[in-house]
Amino acid sequence: MSTPTVGEKHRLPVRTLVAASIGNAVEWYDWTIYATFSIYFATQIFPPGNEALALISTLATYALAFFFRPLGGFILGRFADLRGRRTAMLVTILLMAGGSVVIGILPTFEMVGWLAPVLLLVARIAQGMSLGGEVSNASAYLGEIAPAAHRGRYSSFFYISTGAAVLIASVLGFVLSATLSDDQLSSWGWRVPFLIGGVLGLIGLWMRRSMAETEQFEQNKSTAARIRNPLMLTLREHPKAVGQLVGFTLLSTLCYYTFFSALTPFATKSRGADATDVFLALSIATALFVALQYPMGILSDRRGRKPQLLAWSAATAVLIVPLSFLIGPGFWNLLVVFVVGLGLYTAMTSIAPAIMSELFPTELRGLGIGAWYNLTVAVFGGTAPLVVQSLQEAGLALWFFVYVAVGAAIAFVAILTLPETKGSVLR
Repeated sequence: MSTPTVGEKHRLPVRTLVAASIGNAVEWYDWTIYATFSIYFATQIFPPGNEALALISTLATYALAFFFRPLGGFILGRFADLRGRRTAMLVTILLMAGGSVVIGILPTFEMVGWLAPVLLLVARIAQGMSLGGEVSNASAYLGEIAPAAHRGRYSSFFYISTGAAVLIASVLGFVLSATLSDDQLSSWGWRVPFLIGGVLGLIGLWMRRSMAETEQFEQNKSTAARIRNPLMLTLREHPKAVGQLVGFTLLSTLCYYTFFSALTPFATKSRGADATDVFLALSIATALFVALQYPMGILSDRRGRKPQLLAWSAATAVLIVPLSFLIGPGFWNLLVVFVVGLGLYTAMTSIAPAIMSELFPTELRGLGIGAWYNLTVAVFGGTAPLVVQSLQEAGLALWFFVYVAVGAAIAFVAILTLPETKGSVLR
């Protein structure tokens, strides 16, 4: 990436940024529609006799797939450090799109018995490994192609595309819930979003075919090839970076699954909210989420990463429990919950690739982010919908929001140890 001369306005390579980010968009679209539409297809894939047990089984499959994310992050992150970010990102988007198509055409439990949930699990494992590699490799790619003074705004494209994809999933949920009956959604309507995910994956593959490899990878691939036991090396030589990554990722993933996934079934099943109201409120808040990414990325390049992260974690710790009392019937209460939660979250998401890329050197960047980020997401994010459902069944739903508040306090302490990195050159 050439550096502009003094006085020359920097021009963003928009097509490259979209191509690098679109895989993550496809990944999160698929994960979001799984959580969102789980209440409709649970009894199609699992035994239909006990609706609550079928939903818990569906969410358990969702959670189990998350535990393959660290494996995908390790394997595909190391692959990216050895063979290139671009090549690894082509693999991840193929895995995700293929898994989405498989889910979209799954036979029901009534047709093939227990083969149906087994096939669902296989597809989810492939998607889990794919997402484990996609986040780390796309983050590394965006961090490495960005000029030091513009890394925040380059990073913002990661969640601009992700938010746009989640918005598509949310709007699709709104349209389908408004136009189809519950019986239609349960019988065939839930398949439509997964098949659309396969089409989005093909579009992403086409866009990525012409991406150039990063100069930093080309200059450091021989160093990466000489490394033995790279995962242990991250612990031995970069333990502080590992701890910081785990600390702020813990809260980031809880925020994501709280507002984009877990609240939809929780609001409708536990608090009696109208599904159409939930989808509409989430759609409006997601549009705001997308709109704020680039301005927040610019702000981090000018004012710093650390103040944004501290404000996000502190505000979340204070506000998440009070917001939970607004969840219930009524569109405007739901809109406040989603707008405040996702508005605060943009302080983190707009600079996530920059922050993670700045923690590790190039020869360990793909694996370092992939392994530790995804292990944290698996433990805290993958279990979030299951925790919500289990606490709901026990009559203790409020404790989930207390759990998020504690995670925010932990993240705040971890962020305090971060150096300010705006304008810094990647190692």
